[in-house]
Amino acid sequence: MHNRLLNEVSEQSCAVSARWSRLSDRELVWCLRFQQAIHQQPVVRLFAVVSRLGDGVFWYGLMIALLLTHGAAAAAPVGRMLLVGAICLGLYKWLKAKTTRPRPCTQYDRIQPRVAPLDEYSFPSGHTLHAVSFTILAVYDYPPLAWLLLPFALLVALSRVILGLHYPSDVLAGALLGGSLALLALLTLQ
Repeated sequence: MHNRLLNEVSEQSCAVSARWSRLSDRELVWCLRFQQAIHQQPVVRLFAVVSRLGDGVFWYGLMIALLLTHGAAAAAPVGRMLLVGAICLGLYKWLKAKTTRPRPCTQYDRIQPRVAPLDEYSFPSGHTLHAVSFTILAVYDYPPLAWLLLPFALLVALSRVILGLHYPSDVLAGALLGGSLALLALLTLQ
């Protein structure tokens, strides 16, 4: 009984690994297209800077700026952003540990990482997850920020593929998770 259960678990693990591999192979074309389309050094540097800012620097700066400009009225929106950010961090670390999807730059020689990855695995994109969740939360309370935050979140998401660190499905999953968590927080934390 015990051996049969171990065999079933092993077979399921192999099936999941094979599905990741097939999906990764299909997305490789898009990863290569992004890398080939964006090859001018100034543009690559721009996406590297955007990616670095998306590590948290931009978002924590935004939260501080909101507190400085709006005072106590910004405490609840910033608190919501911090809470959702912590949940996003835990969720994406758990998913990365469970899925263990290698980054495209470690799987394929033709995909060059243009910045150093922060961790080993690619699914989901934590940068995109946080960018989308923080953007939705901030724009909900401060709609005039949409002109800045929406393009920045889009650039963060694009940077992850352009820099060779994520597959498009990693970015899409990060966006869907981040958006869902932000909307859930808005529904429950009012």
